[in-house]
Amino acid sequence: MGQDPASVVTRYVEAVANGDLDTITASFADDATWTYPGDLPLTGVWKGRDAIVNGFLGGAGKLFRPGGEPKVALTNVVADGEQVVAEWTSRGTARSGSTYDNPCLGVFTVRSGKITSVREYSDTQHVERTLFGS
Repeated sequence: MGQDPASVVTRYVEAVANGDLDTITASFADDATWTYPGDLPLTGVWKGRDAIVNGFLGGAGKLFRPGGEPKVALTNVVADGEQVVAEWTSRGTARSGSTYDNPCLGVFTVRSGKITSVREYSDTQHVERTLFGS
């Protein structure tokens, strides 16, 4: 796969789907940012590759039951220059036993073969209810 932005994002989402932490980590620029919406413990701007991979992505993973980690499936990619919009579904089982099934969208910026920023959009009410509910 090439270094064009669409290929970089596709490779990243496939790495998430396959649990390939090395490729996930290598996909981000050192100073990348990930912005997550809403009013949740995950909400905000995550700054730097380590904060994104270990804090945001790793923290989200801990909200699921062992063996119930979300299965991610890429459903659409649209690219224009360094901007890539990717849609995916994320399905798993929360620690509470609730079924997590969320359509997600990310606006990625890719420069020199690395993801430099992501703005993610998802059903944050569903996230709150299934992952953070009592």
